[in-house]
Amino acid sequence: MHKVIRCVNRGFLECVVSPKYLLRPKVFKSSSAAQAPKVCVVGSGPAGFYVSQQLIKAYPKIEVDLYERLPVPFGLVRFGVAPDHPEVKNVINTFTKTAKSGRLRFVGNVNLGTDVILSELRESYHAVVLTYGAEQDREFGIPGEELPNVVSARRFVGWYNGLPADSHLKVNLETESAVIFGNGNVAVDVARILLTPVDILKKTDITEHSLAVLSQSRLKKVIMVGRRGPLNVAFTIKEIREMLKLPECKTVMDPNAFAGIREVIEGLPRPRRRLMELVCQAALDPPPPSWSDAKRTFEPLFLRSPLEFLRCSQSDRLSGVRLAVNKLSDDRAVPTGVEECLECGLALRSIGYKGIKAGKDIPFDDEKGTVLNNNGQVDGAKGLYCSGWVATGPTGVILTTMSNSFEVGHTIVQHMETGLVDISMNKPGYEAVSQILLKKGIQTVSFSDWEKIDEEEKKRGEAVGKPREKIVSVEEMLAIAAR
Repeated sequence: MHKVIRCVNRGFLECVVSPKYLLRPKVFKSSSAAQAPKVCVVGSGPAGFYVSQQLIKAYPKIEVDLYERLPVPFGLVRFGVAPDHPEVKNVINTFTKTAKSGRLRFVGNVNLGTDVILSELRESYHAVVLTYGAEQDREFGIPGEELPNVVSARRFVGWYNGLPADSHLKVNLETESAVIFGNGNVAVDVARILLTPVDILKKTDITEHSLAVLSQSRLKKVIMVGRRGPLNVAFTIKEIREMLKLPECKTVMDPNAFAGIREVIEGLPRPRRRLMELVCQAALDPPPPSWSDAKRTFEPLFLRSPLEFLRCSQSDRLSGVRLAVNKLSDDRAVPTGVEECLECGLALRSIGYKGIKAGKDIPFDDEKGTVLNNNGQVDGAKGLYCSGWVATGPTGVILTTMSNSFEVGHTIVQHMETGLVDISMNKPGYEAVSQILLKKGIQTVSFSDWEKIDEEEKKRGEAVGKPREKIVSVEEMLAIAAR
C-alpha cells in the first residue's frame, strides 16, 4: 500500500511514496559486533539531510557525520529557493531538529577533493554517501555565449540568494528587455525576481548587493523562450499563477502557439490538465482590466532555439539573440529553416545543470554529470552511495529528493544488516578525518557555530526590516563561527 503525502514546495505537490521510507522506517537492532556503525554524508542540502534522517531513524546506534563545503548548511534550500518563497524554507526546521538530535555531527567548511579525499573518507567510515548536488551549467555552445550579460540562471539565483561564489557576479540591468532560455521553475523564478517591484523584494531575505542593482533596473520586458510548445512547459502551476498575479506586470503569449491545444488537454493527467487550462486561459482569454496599467511584461515564447548571441556593432555588449523557429515532430523540436532576431541587453541560460566529479576515484558519467550508480549504490564500490541530483541529475523538487534519499538511506541500513556493508570492523570516523583537517589547518564549523552565523544574519536583517541579511563572505562566516 502506498500513501499520498503533501509537501510545501513551490505549492502543494503530490507524490506517491512508500510509507516504509517516509513514516515508519524499519528499525534494525545493531549487533554486539558493531555498536556504532559510522556513516559519512557529503553535502548538507536536502539530499544529505534526508539520507541522514532516514539512517538515524532506522538504526538506533548509527553515527552520521555530515560534511559541507561551505560554513553554512542547507544547500539549495538556502541558496536556491527564491527569497519571496519563505514557506518553502520551512523544511529547514526539520533539518535543524535532525542536526540537533545528538546523532548527527555537522562539519562545515570541508571540501571533498581538496581538504579531504574520498579514499580517506572510505577508510574512516563504514559507508560514505555523496549528496553534493549539481553545480555545473549546461551551455549552448553557440557564438556569442561568452559576451558580457549572457548569464547562467543558476549563478543569477546564487547572486540574489547569497551564494558566496556568485556574490560578485556582474549583472547589468540598464536594458529594457531580457531573454531567459528555458521554461522550468528556475526560469520563472528568475523572471519573477526581475519583474517584481523592489518594494516587495525589500521585505525578503534577498541580498543587499542584488537589491541595489535591481533598484536601478530599467527592464520593461522579460521573454522566456522554450524550444518546444506550450504542452511541454516544465514550470508548475504555482509558478505561473504567481506570474499572472504579479503586481504591475502583465503576461502575454502568442495565441497562434495554442492552436488545437484546448482540444487535447482534456485527456491529460489531472495536474497537467489544470496547468494547461490556466496557461490557455492566460493566452487566449481577455486580459484582466488591471493589465492596462502594467509597467512591465512577461512573455513566454514557444518553439524557438538560440543560434547566436549578437553583439553591438560599437562594443562587446549584448544586443540581441538570433533564433531558429521550430516545429514539433514526434514531440521533438525541429528547425523549420525560418529565423528571427530578438533585441535584448540581458540573456539568462536556464537549460539544466550537471554534477561534478569530486575525485578521480568516483565512477562518473561526464556527459550526464552524475555518479554511476544503481538505485543509489555506486557502481563497483561497496559501501559507497549517492543520492540527490549528483545521483539522478537535476530533476524534480524537494519532495522528489526526499523520496530518493529515504530510499537510499533504507538501502544502506539493509546492506549493514545483511553484511553487504561490513560493520564488524571498527572504523575511526571523524576522529581520523579531524586529524587530517587539523594538519592542513582547516577550520571546521559545527552546527552550534552555524547558529552563531544564523543569529548574526537575523540581527542584521532585523536592522533593515528583513527576515535576515545573508553574509556572503566565507571569511566573515568563519570569523563569526570562531567567536
